[in-house]
Amino acid sequence: MRRKEFAVTEEQEIEQFLFSQSFGFLGTTDQDGWSRVTPLNFAYGQGVFYFHGSLAGEKMKHLKADNRVSFTVAEEFARIPSYYTDPVKACPATAFFKSVMVKGRAEKITDLTEKAEALTLFMKKLQPEGGYTPIDASDPAYVGELKAVSVVRIIPEHMSAKFKFGQNMTEDKRNQIAQGLTERNQGKDMETVRLMTQICPFHTE
Repeated sequence: MRRKEFAVTEEQEIEQFLFSQSFGFLGTTDQDGWSRVTPLNFAYGQGVFYFHGSLAGEKMKHLKADNRVSFTVAEEFARIPSYYTDPVKACPATAFFKSVMVKGRAEKITDLTEKAEALTLFMKKLQPEGGYTPIDASDPAYVGELKAVSVVRIIPEHMSAKFKFGQNMTEDKRNQIAQGLTERNQGKDMETVRLMTQICPFHTE
């Protein structure tokens, strides 16, 4: 059962998370009805997801047969040991994370200008420092590459988000976890503490 206390509906928060990520999981269905999940890089802009790949391939065959897809983006922020809140039981062990799940339709982009715009979104995310000639459909140096690559957009029909940062916990347990993360201070622990402070005050017991 989906826990409503973790659901996120604020569009700006969801978009900020998607803009910060570059990796997701594409769900397709093959000709025999089996599901397949493919990890891939993606870009997001104007409410649409983009991915690219070869003109032919297994996922392209799947999309030709059935263009209904799912797409999931997730990031784990911190693993929470059970002993932060319970010195004996294993049950409290968990992880805090953000995730976005989408159902939609996948469409191949054929217009070279639109391909160039989509691939520019990838470059802004993967290489924000620049150091390359801008992708332009009128540039002879890029025309061949744009024709040779397949770029697909996913138009969402349903999108949901789940940000789990202790909203379902008592204030005392959240404080214990925040203290444990502060003392550990590894990876994204301090970012997790900040998000706990930011997100949890809006939760009502």
